[in-house]
Amino acid sequence: MIRGIGAVTIDRVVRPIQLPHDLELRLVRADDATRLADAYTRNREYLAPWEPLRPDAFFEPEWHDDEVRLQLGSAAEGRSLPLVITDGDRIVGRLNLSNIVRGASQSASLGYWVDRHYAGRGVGTAAVLAAIDLARDELTLHRLEAGTLVHNHRSQRVLVNAGFEPIGLAPRYLRIAGQWQDHRLFQRLLDD
Repeated sequence: MIRGIGAVTIDRVVRPIQLPHDLELRLVRADDATRLADAYTRNREYLAPWEPLRPDAFFEPEWHDDEVRLQLGSAAEGRSLPLVITDGDRIVGRLNLSNIVRGASQSASLGYWVDRHYAGRGVGTAAVLAAIDLARDELTLHRLEAGTLVHNHRSQRVLVNAGFEPIGLAPRYLRIAGQWQDHRLFQRLLDD
């Protein structure tokens, strides 16, 4: 069980998970900065409608170097689980469990994306299903939540295929592509 443990222990507990098409879901590593910058640069236009506006610095390895360090620190404290989807040495997606809350809630937020060349091949659903297993079995969480833009039907299909159910609409929930946009909210109860 992961509850505020050191990064070395997280590496042992979160072992790489095989996904379809010989892909792998694994914990982000300190040396992933260049691979992350490359993945985001390759998918810059593809992801732009679904993400916050990104400064040019975001697409440089130095930005990801700092960010990965922060993410691994948060993971070591039990507040998040930053994962990457890989094809060999190449990063082809991200999956994050963030805002892990203990106490009465025992929940986390799920976010993910898949490289445009791998989209529509079941990779997102397989990665989300693997994250559900980690959240239930290793993090001992009760609930995962996720939100999608109301018009992001592909992401909604991934969530529904992974057993999430819609729970409502959050008006002007996040600032995406430079505008406050409505999101459809989903949840998956893990102990049913």
